Amino acid sequence: MFSFTRMISSVSAALALASVSSVLAAPVQTNVSPLVSRATAPSPAFVIYTDKFVSADVLPPAAQLAGYNVVALSFLTLNGALDQAGAFAALPADQRAAKKSEYAAAGINIIVSAFGETDKPTTQGADPVATANTMAQFVTANQLDGIDVDYEDLDAMNKGDGAAEAWVTTFTQTLRQTLPQGQFLLTHAPLAPWLSPNAQFAAGAYLTVNKNVGPLIDWYNIQFYNQGLYTDCEGLLNTSGGAFPGSSVFEIAANGVELNKLVIGKPGTAADATNGFIDPATLGTCVDQAKAKGWSAGVMAFQFPDADAAWVKAAKGTSFQ
Repeated sequence: MFSFTRMISSVSAALALASVSSVLAAPVQTNVSPLVSRATAPSPAFVIYTDKFVSADVLPPAAQLAGYNVVALSFLTLNGALDQAGAFAALPADQRAAKKSEYAAAGINIIVSAFGETDKPTTQGADPVATANTMAQFVTANQLDGIDVDYEDLDAMNKGDGAAEAWVTTFTQTLRQTLPQGQFLLTHAPLAPWLSPNAQFAAGAYLTVNKNVGPLIDWYNIQFYNQGLYTDCEGLLNTSGGAFPGSSVFEIAANGVELNKLVIGKPGTAADATNGFIDPATLGTCVDQAKAKGWSAGVMAFQFPDADAAWVKAAKGTSFQ
């Protein structure tokens, strides 16, 4: 996720992707006693990413995130923890513990988001087992509740040779060996088109990942933006159309992905993505429509402070107040 734009070439269109530029790296800590988390997956999930600098305390007072139950520190990369993830890891241990306690009391899980747009794990030849073990160690060393996998190696996925899907599968399986289900959260943040059948992704993209390791993944924070689609309730929920048909919420469910793992991801403001923004009040009407049809997965926003407590309250519509 998401500030500069990249493109996935397509026969009829391009899949635009925004990225995050990162500046602050922090090494994985090895001198902190790991906490065995007991993070039960919230349902529905209301997820907020934090990549922009907030304050010296890294995270805001929990009251400013009222209505969310997961905050994702961004990003833990192949080069170490950057931006908010790096800043949190750099805090003194007692300050991290105090913030963790404050958020736990407010019902908010703190996780870290891995990779982001700037990493190409498969293309760069990263070992999925070693990478997963290193990142799992970061989670336990920093007493976090889990990890979000924001895999965006577009080059590898576009090759269609199965290498990307195999890498994500092995990475996920390895994470779960250290971060067991029911104790730690493990989510993924795929692009919406990766969850639809499309010749551009010949090896199946995230439909294959879901078949391989879907039961190990608590939910998907799906990026319904940056594709020139999903700009109204019909396109978001029922018929995506365009270059990537079959990639709206209920179409993805029809593709074989569990409906209540499909968390709707949207940018907090138009400036947080290339396109795909829906104002939170309108998004709330989409949420109400989806809830009436049996969906109840939740909403993801990129990013704080653009999407705050007022944003998520509006985005929940009348269904989750």
